[in-house]
Order: sequence, then structure tokens, then C-alpha cells
Amino acid sequence: MIIAGLAASGFSETAKGLLVLQIHPARLINDYIEIAGAGGALVNGALVGLVGFVLVLVAKIPFSGPTFAAILTMTGFGFFGKTPLNILPIIFGVYLSARLVGKRLRDYLIIALFGTALAPLVSTIAWELGLPPAAAILAGIAGGIATGFFLPAIAFSMLHLHQGYNLYNMGLTCGFLGLFAAALMKGLGHEYGDVFFWYEGSSLFLTLLIPVLSLFLIIAGFFRDGKKIWKSFREILSIPGRLPSDFVDLASSGGALLNSGLIGLGGSLYIYLIGAPFNGAVMGGLLTIMGFGAFGTHVSNAWPVVSGVVLATLVTGNDLNSPGPVLAAIFSTTLSPLAGEFGIPAGLAAGFIHLLMVLQTGGWHGGMNLYNNGFAGGLTASLIIAVIHWYRTSKEEF
Repeated sequence: MIIAGLAASGFSETAKGLLVLQIHPARLINDYIEIAGAGGALVNGALVGLVGFVLVLVAKIPFSGPTFAAILTMTGFGFFGKTPLNILPIIFGVYLSARLVGKRLRDYLIIALFGTALAPLVSTIAWELGLPPAAAILAGIAGGIATGFFLPAIAFSMLHLHQGYNLYNMGLTCGFLGLFAAALMKGLGHEYGDVFFWYEGSSLFLTLLIPVLSLFLIIAGFFRDGKKIWKSFREILSIPGRLPSDFVDLASSGGALLNSGLIGLGGSLYIYLIGAPFNGAVMGGLLTIMGFGAFGTHVSNAWPVVSGVVLATLVTGNDLNSPGPVLAAIFSTTLSPLAGEFGIPAGLAAGFIHLLMVLQTGGWHGGMNLYNNGFAGGLTASLIIAVIHWYRTSKEEF
């Protein structure tokens, strides 16, 4: 991605764009391709992903579904919201939380990596409150550290709400914490301005980037597993996907890579068919669902949920290629375990409700939770699971 970024924009423009992103507000939706060009966005995404990758190596955590999903998610959101500077305070805060309870960072590293969803909180404090430069930077760092410190405690509690049927559990966690952060800042007099940067240009280079990466993952999967890959892939398709479903552990790394690549190709085809742009937000979303292709999402349990979002979009009179429905369709796969566990009707219902929710929840936390679809998905999954469990329990008693 770094090489691709330099090839797309040249060294000078890429470096300039990269620097601009480090001091730019990061709340939803800030499409970094629109702000800094393809070069700056690509390099920024790569650097954010490298932070996660290096931490995984330093912590000596083996390749697994969660680590693959975390690194690709970080990389993806490096296209719209995360920078190397605004994620590090949060990671350090999680480290301090781990040390307080006598654990190592590796024990909470997945929480730390996914918890960078609240990176815009750091940028908001540093660049939007109007503080003097030195005080702004220190306040942003302090806010990020405090945020990371509380993430582990909240993450474990949020998991019980949806019982593992929302793959983006940290989206619900960060949305919950983001509500309090937004309320605090509004209470202190800060008014959130509208933020909307959405690249609508057309570029063959950007259009082909995700499909090429997807093909690379598929080829890597075949090199890894050989002919056994199809057996592993069939095993993956039989897994409902409920957290924690590590396809690398439950099937094989080759099968997980094949599934990830197919999801990337399928997502790219959907974006192409509806005529949406391959911009920073869209490519970030595709990279995220490719990551979860090793950790809960597969082609069998994803399509019913996406179909539910498409149905809701048409019923409500929205355009399939408008920003909200586009991102909702991609990220709705956070609810794939519902379709995997309870069937197609549950998946359709989950996708339908998800679109209605996600169009509302972004304003609740002021756009500071990048995983807004995870927040909406967590609420949707909690509702559906509560109804299903009530029905089953009542039916057994009757």
C-alpha cells in the first residue's frame, strides 16, 4: 500500500497529504482520499496497520482470526478516521489498564487494537476545542489514555448484551463510551459542526486495489493449504460465526484467507453494481469485512444480512449508492452470526433493522466512534437475541 500510494501521487504530494491528515479532525465521515489524495490516504492506512502488526509481533501473538481482523480493520479505518498519532494514546491507555490488574498488554491487545475506534476523540480534543497548541496536544493525549484505560472493563460487559452475535463488539463498546464523551464535551459548551468528506471521483487504480488484494489472499490461501483448502472452506461455511469464531483455529489459515478474498471480491462487485465510488470509506469497509473473513463472517452467513439492508433501503426510499446505505450494507456483516445461527429470516430482519438504526446512531456520539455500524449492530443484535430467547423460553415453559 505504501508503494501504491507513492506510485499514485508521487512522494511530495503523498508526504504533504500524510502530514495534513495527522492534524485533521477525524470524526465521521472524513474520507481521507478526498482530504489528502490517494497517496496520503494509502500511506496513512498502511502506517496505521503497521502499528497493529508490529504490536502483534512484539507481543509474540501467533497469526489468528482475531489478529488478522484487527490489523485489516485498523488498516481500513486508516482511510477514514485513524492516524498513527491518534491511535497510540488509546493503545497506551489499554496497556495501563492491563498493568493495573497484573496482566500484560498481549492479554488485552485485541481490545487495544479494535479500541482505536475512538481515535477521533483524541483528534477532537486536540484540534476542535480551540485550545492553545501545546495544551491541545497534551489534552488529546490525556483523553486518549483515559479512554483506553476504561475500554477493557466496558468491552467485557458489552459482550454479554448481544451474547457474541455482533462481531464488532468494540463498536458497541466505543459507542457506549462515546456517548459519555460527547455528553461531557457538549456540557462544557462544545458544539459539533457537520463533518462530511466523501470522495466521489472515479479511478481505475482505486477500483482495482481491493480486488487485486483479494486475489492475492486467495492465491496465498492455496499456497498455504493446497487441495485441502476446499475442505477447510466447507468447514468455515458450516460455522455460525458467533464470537469468538476463529476460522484459522476452527478450520485452517488457508481456508480463512480464501474466505477473506472471496468476501473482498463479493463486496467489490456489490459496490460496482450499485455505482458507488471506491473511496476511502468504502475501501476501509471492504478491508474490514475481509479481516472478519477470518473471524466470524463468511459468504453463507453474510448475504442474508446484506439483503436485509438492501430491502430496507428500497422500502425507505433511499438510494443504494448514497453514503449511509453503502456503508450499512458493507458493515452490516457484523450481524452475520444471527443468520448463521438462526437462519435467513433472522438475517433479513437484522439487516433491515440495522439500516434504520445506523442512520440515527452516528449523531449520538458526535461521530467520534468510527465503528458506528458496530454500535448500531450491537443494539440490533441485543434486541433480536432478547426476542428470540424470550420466545424460546416461553415456548418451552408452555
